[in-house]
Amino acid sequence: MKIWKRVRGVWPSGWSRISADAETEGADVTSGQGGERHLALARESLRELLEDERVPPGVREELAEDYARVQRLLNKIEHGHVHVAVFGRVSVGKSALLNALLGEQRFATSPLHGETRRSEEACWESFDAGGVYLIDTPGINEVAGEARERLAREVATESDLVLFVVDGDITAAEHEALGWVMHEQSAVILVLNKADRYTEAERATLRQVLLSRLQGRLPEERLVLTSAAPAERIRIRVDAQGHETEERVCPPVDVDELKLRLWAVLEAEGKTLAALNAGLFAGRLSERVAERILATKQAIGERVIRLYCLSKGVAVGFNPIPGADLVAAVMLDVGMVVHLSRVYGMPFSRVEAGRLVAVISAQLAALMGTAWTLNLVAGLLKLGSGGLSTLATGTAQGAVAYFATYVVGRAAERYLAAGKSWGEGGPKRMVREILDSLDRDSMLREARVEIMARLKGRKPAGEK
Repeated sequence: MKIWKRVRGVWPSGWSRISADAETEGADVTSGQGGERHLALARESLRELLEDERVPPGVREELAEDYARVQRLLNKIEHGHVHVAVFGRVSVGKSALLNALLGEQRFATSPLHGETRRSEEACWESFDAGGVYLIDTPGINEVAGEARERLAREVATESDLVLFVVDGDITAAEHEALGWVMHEQSAVILVLNKADRYTEAERATLRQVLLSRLQGRLPEERLVLTSAAPAERIRIRVDAQGHETEERVCPPVDVDELKLRLWAVLEAEGKTLAALNAGLFAGRLSERVAERILATKQAIGERVIRLYCLSKGVAVGFNPIPGADLVAAVMLDVGMVVHLSRVYGMPFSRVEAGRLVAVISAQLAALMGTAWTLNLVAGLLKLGSGGLSTLATGTAQGAVAYFATYVVGRAAERYLAAGKSWGEGGPKRMVREILDSLDRDSMLREARVEIMARLKGRKPAGEK
């Protein structure tokens, strides 16, 4: 029997993205081939993530907590464990619900708020010879319990299936938290606990209200009503003589429907859910690692670009030989691109860098024609005055060169960060976006200040 058929008997289609793949490939639930294959893929992905030597030590240290969680996920998968966590605000009966599923008092309960102060777990031996663990978490709305809420969210992220527990109409805080959990988790069951407090009509109304609050994001089959610890009630007995007596009775625990749902899902997709959750977390960590590495490269790239900008501004603005400044400008731009290509791990030859500079410069010239014209006029002024007007024109010309090199550097950097791709809009769109993002006048003023500061810092010719 294929996974999707088993799942659709309990859940609507779409419960698991992996189960759809299994249906296509004909995986058989009874043989466990689909789940084992998914677990093998997850193990491979987690190991590769942990052992990737390309991740800089600084990034690995910065994300040390995330890497520790990956290691815990890998250990869980290698031992064949599946984690089911309860999640919800304080005093909705999360601990009592787990005790009812276990059939014994393993988790502490109390009429006082906030009895659960840290996450705890217990092996659910009723299923799969003890490979399933039930995890209790602190209430998400505990006063002064920000750390506990953070812990609860971490447990929910690391678990394979989450029971989100409420005890009535969903509150704004619960709605926000449930939205977060559903975004992070592919497997969520909404549990309306303490259902014994309501009449049959009230339970039907609550069911419809809860489903409507979620605006179709949660299929009806994923909403289960339970009574994990029914409250005692007073029952009046009247004997044959009409005498009334009171007695306290405790309604039976009612978690049978939840057990059936859990068993069906775990039997059909337990291993797949574990693999999917591990894969999702590994994917999110991979994205964070890539972002940190890119940010590091961008910080280095910014320093490289600024260094070449200043060098070019000085070289172009104060080169006494007419025309030589243009040669120097091209040489510096090519050198900058070669340097950036090494930072991004995609080394260019000087010929390749020259081609890239030519493409960017052509687009820059088309979009920034006036500035480039001024640059050439300044060069002609040098020629006509024999260099006497260098001080008057050199700073302005150097500032324009500084700005142009900055744009070339930023465009080359984006090209490299995108894997040597210009994107859908091509180089013209990329250069335009960079120009639009910069305050040209402000940068030109900044460039003039830096160039003059460098000039003043140089010793006069002949001075030791």
